[in-house]
Amino acid sequence: MRLCLLFCFLCLMAPIGYSQLPGPPGPKGDKGDLGPAGQPGRLGQPGLPGSRGERGAKGWLSPMSPRGRYRGLRGLPGQPGTVVMCGRDPFGPIGRDIDTLQRSIAKLDLAINYDFVRRGGQKYFVSSKERGSFSRAVEFCSQRGLELALPQNEEENSLLTQVFGGVYKTAWINVSNKKAEGNFETDMKNQPLTFTKWGEGQPDKSIEDAGCTMLSENGVWRVTRECFLNAYIVCQL
Repeated sequence: MRLCLLFCFLCLMAPIGYSQLPGPPGPKGDKGDLGPAGQPGRLGQPGLPGSRGERGAKGWLSPMSPRGRYRGLRGLPGQPGTVVMCGRDPFGPIGRDIDTLQRSIAKLDLAINYDFVRRGGQKYFVSSKERGSFSRAVEFCSQRGLELALPQNEEENSLLTQVFGGVYKTAWINVSNKKAEGNFETDMKNQPLTFTKWGEGQPDKSIEDAGCTMLSENGVWRVTRECFLNAYIVCQL
């Protein structure tokens, strides 16, 4: 009886979907949205260094750079070396030539300390482009073991005018500021002048008292009573 009732109950449940047996799979659903990114993980420990790779191929040689366009500044002269005379008279022509060369090098070494340097023969005209009175010019050169400039020929006279700059066109020269027999014809050591280039009407004979001689921009000499004027100071060595 009980079995019959159970069978009848199961028969009644089958039509209304209460079967215990699984049905066939349904269709695949749509893809869901991408979820938020997760937190970054912690860095791992560094790995062991890899083995050394093979040596690469040799590269191309670069072309040589072109020669520079400008020459460098000339270096300062070196100190004169010791002269060894081999079987020759040290006071003969060779010895005298070497002595002259050494003196020229010593002069050049001193001359490079000035702003203005001009060479005429064995003489150098040097100046710091300073200006002052005639007495200041004599003192300036004397304190440095030099003499106030005095041209001995036309070339030196022209070289000396190259010190002029701007509106200042005069320089003191080493002519005695005291008359000798009515004329200015000696230097400060009372040595006769071997070269002069007096301008028209010079030396001025009307200057009876002491006067000073200066070189003007056109290369002529003139005497002035105003020895306090500011003219270029040029020394010679």
